[in-house]
Amino acid sequence: MTGFDAVFLSYDEPMADSLCCRLQRALGGTVKRLHGVHGMRRAYRLCAEVVDQEQFFLADGDFAINADFSPAEVEPLDEGVSMRVWRAVNPVNGLSYGYGGLKLIRRSALREMGEAVDVLAALPGRVEFAQQTAGITRFNQSPFHAWKAGFRECAMLARGSEYGMAEDDARHRVAAWINSQDGEFATYAAAGAREGVALARAAAREPKVFDHLNDPSWLRSRFAAAHGDQAVAG
Repeated sequence: MTGFDAVFLSYDEPMADSLCCRLQRALGGTVKRLHGVHGMRRAYRLCAEVVDQEQFFLADGDFAINADFSPAEVEPLDEGVSMRVWRAVNPVNGLSYGYGGLKLIRRSALREMGEAVDVLAALPGRVEFAQQTAGITRFNQSPFHAWKAGFRECAMLARGSEYGMAEDDARHRVAAWINSQDGEFATYAAAGAREGVALARAAAREPKVFDHLNDPSWLRSRFAAAHGDQAVAG
């Protein structure tokens, strides 16, 4: 059993219930659940209010943890480190990096979170990126969810990573998203990636446009306008 609290943060992901149960089995303790909170920044901040410990595991609603992940081997965060992110495998293009990965995070850091498009990039302190892969990010649960993943991630990568990622690495990842062809709804993830890059280029001088990336209603409308209302609600 892990010595850390855990929160599973979901919004409308079709597989959220089963993935939450999977997380609870893997961690061996009680996983607290936040579901359907509108506003990504607000949702993350609320996570800090449902835990009893300063450091806790945080998993998004499309994260499928590996059965062999050992929480008992996880070391606490060092002083000055606000978050550790484990890698997750991307099911449509084979990338494995921090996108959608499991996190160990400080409650106090969430309470002091600043402003950024990639919400958790605004935490005070340092971020650690673990080399271990902890699971799969199963964002491709519907056409809409696959499109949204590619759209948001590639818009942010094309704009400039708020985690300080090297430009060559960002370009490599964008190219992989655009060429997504594996797994369910890969074509929607690829379309989202292309459209996200186009948004970043068009909005280079209008930074407020990027705020839409954290607005679920705007994202659904954007998808429906381009691809028809094929979104699948959880």
